Amino acid sequence: MKPISELGYEDARDELIEVVQQLEQGGLDLDSSLKLWERGEALAKRCEEHLAGARERVEQALAARESEDD
Repeated sequence: MKPISELGYEDARDELIEVVQQLEQGGLDLDSSLKLWERGEALAKRCEEHLAGARERVEQALAARESEDD
């Protein structure tokens, strides 16, 4: 399993979907469920980081475009 810090947005999102599906299916012992939940939380945070970075890049591009138009 790749470290979360090395995952791109799509990979983190896809793994998060798998984690949610596994948790919804149940059948895991408490320790396994907790570990999976923790990984899911970390994956969600990683996705948010990627989205925040993308949002910032878009805002910078729009600001640069507006300054060029002035």
